[in-house]
Amino acid sequence: MDHEKIKRINELAKKQRTTGLTPAEVEEQKALRQEYLADFRKGMEAMLEGVVIKRPDGTMEKLKKKSEMH
Repeated sequence: MDHEKIKRINELAKKQRTTGLTPAEVEEQKALRQEYLADFRKGMEAMLEGVVIKRPDGTMEKLKKKSEMH
């Protein structure tokens, strides 16, 4: 997500706390937040895919998704 969109999220949050938002601004805020969360989750998942666990016996194992463990 680019810097301008994050700036807009913060502007809308500040306005919401002070004067309130119009219905159009509420929808804009909701869409921007959903986009931000999707980008955040994508980045976090990419980071976790690179995590490697070193076991006490020296072996290296990639981190597994919870759904893959059972």
